[in-house]
Amino acid sequence: MERIVRLIPYKLIAKLEAVTEVPKGVEMIQAPKIWGKTKGLGTTIAILDTGCDLAHPDLKDRIIGGRNFTNDDKGNLEVFRDYNGHGTHVAGTIAATQNQKGVVGVAPEANLLIVKVLDKNGSGQYDWIINGIHYAIEQKVDIISMSLGGPEDVPELHEAIQKAVDNNILVVCAAGNEGDGQDTTNEFDYPGSYNEVISVGAVSLDRRISDFSNSNNEVDLVAPGETILSTYLNGKYAKLSGTSMATPHVSGALALVKILSNRAFERELTVPELYAQLVKRTVPLGFSPKLEGNGMVFLTAIDYLTDVFNHDLKLNFIKNHK
Repeated sequence: MERIVRLIPYKLIAKLEAVTEVPKGVEMIQAPKIWGKTKGLGTTIAILDTGCDLAHPDLKDRIIGGRNFTNDDKGNLEVFRDYNGHGTHVAGTIAATQNQKGVVGVAPEANLLIVKVLDKNGSGQYDWIINGIHYAIEQKVDIISMSLGGPEDVPELHEAIQKAVDNNILVVCAAGNEGDGQDTTNEFDYPGSYNEVISVGAVSLDRRISDFSNSNNEVDLVAPGETILSTYLNGKYAKLSGTSMATPHVSGALALVKILSNRAFERELTVPELYAQLVKRTVPLGFSPKLEGNGMVFLTAIDYLTDVFNHDLKLNFIKNHK
């Protein structure tokens, strides 16, 4: 029997001809406040998805290449065009160029490697995903972003992810959209439930856990995933909802975190070290860890804590030296 993996289900809210704004989700995780330090230049993120609108004005300067592992376009490896829209939307949230029009992504100067592993219908064989991961490893990317999944725990898929992590590649995956809003039940999707990946749940733009977001003890953190504005097919834009939309916020955030952390430590940090740096940049929302993991990604959290610490030190100094 052929094993199939599909897009994490998502909801199309609206299509838009033209926009000019920083999407609310990008602002919500504080990305613009980091851009004075880095916009992701020098990092490469592999997007394993339905391909990409390669001519989109907000994306064309970010794409450095790619490969098609599906049967679309008669299986031509060199044609990784998106006929679905999902992959293009994910790409925009990660790294849409800051060009004073359209939208801007979390890491607007990061490079994108488009790895098409899902066809125009949003489905694909596990072998396509596995081959896509190996291709990303060969291309020495920094981050792999996957807003896809299925109920089946496939050992070969797990092994491919472990190999990526062994090669110091961060792997970010959607937690899944089979949730019921309760932390008393567990919903598992793969590869999102593998311990080696960073599993991302979704919150609304008012920081409430999305009812559809999977709950389990492998959820690492949450990000905006409802009514997310990003790039879409034919140079247009759309608002979509799903943990698929939360995942690229974290993938883009990691591009920024990696640069900041390597710069601060003056060396290349390992995957566990970078994960720790990401967790330092989260804020708890008050929900169960099975729903929110370590909390919502909030890139200035570490700066805020430093400011509070320094403020307290200053107050104590003044108090003790009156």
